[in-house]
Amino acid sequence: MTFKIVIPARYASTRLPGKPLLDIAGKPMIQHVYERAQESAANEIIIATDNEKIRDVAQGFGADVCLTKADHPSGTDRLAEVASVRGFADDEIIVNVQGDEPCLPAALINQVANDLQHHSDADIATLYSQITQEKQVFDPNVVKVVMDGQGYALYFSRAPIPWMRDHFDKESSLPPELPHYRHIGLYAYRASFLKHYAELTPCVLEVEESLEQLRAMYHGKRIHMSPAQISTGHGVDTQADLDEVRKLLETH
Repeated sequence: MTFKIVIPARYASTRLPGKPLLDIAGKPMIQHVYERAQESAANEIIIATDNEKIRDVAQGFGADVCLTKADHPSGTDRLAEVASVRGFADDEIIVNVQGDEPCLPAALINQVANDLQHHSDADIATLYSQITQEKQVFDPNVVKVVMDGQGYALYFSRAPIPWMRDHFDKESSLPPELPHYRHIGLYAYRASFLKHYAELTPCVLEVEESLEQLRAMYHGKRIHMSPAQISTGHGVDTQADLDEVRKLLETH
């Protein structure tokens, strides 16, 4: 199986401006992400950015860069532009590796690409892990997912789903009888879907939850979920995350 990786890297970030260029153990974060991608089985890796500083830095460490429009509402829309500009064949599998995942294991990149290949009826493949900490169920920064019996997503939310009425009304501990699952934001798509996605109208669910995958579900697209085979490593959303990742990578 062959697949491509596109790494969307946006300069503007509410919490950490210029996040892709922040230094971690002597390298910009985007370089760590690129190096994790190189460890995968991908046959092509592209960094997609709307910022010339990011482009120049990425080209400096040898990356292939596609400079995209600045007004994309989501990373998936940015990937759709790359698929169009680069003329990807409709059946080409593209994995979206977020630009703030400097510790992402290459095995998970391979896993999500393989999962899409083996589910021809899926428009998107992505991953999940079981939530084991009570606070994560109620943390809006932790995206939750519920699935059907075949492993296809029913809904994603920043709210606690599923809501166990008789349990959560009394206490905030995790109910042992019903697991809760965290969505891992690593996506695989076919180029044909990406080209179509960019033409879909954003929906109110996507806007209010700030979850781009809800646009696909709103328009009837299917998202297959598989459990992450190993830990995802530490992503960078906040200053505290950045401090933690710096400690981790500086010791390696």
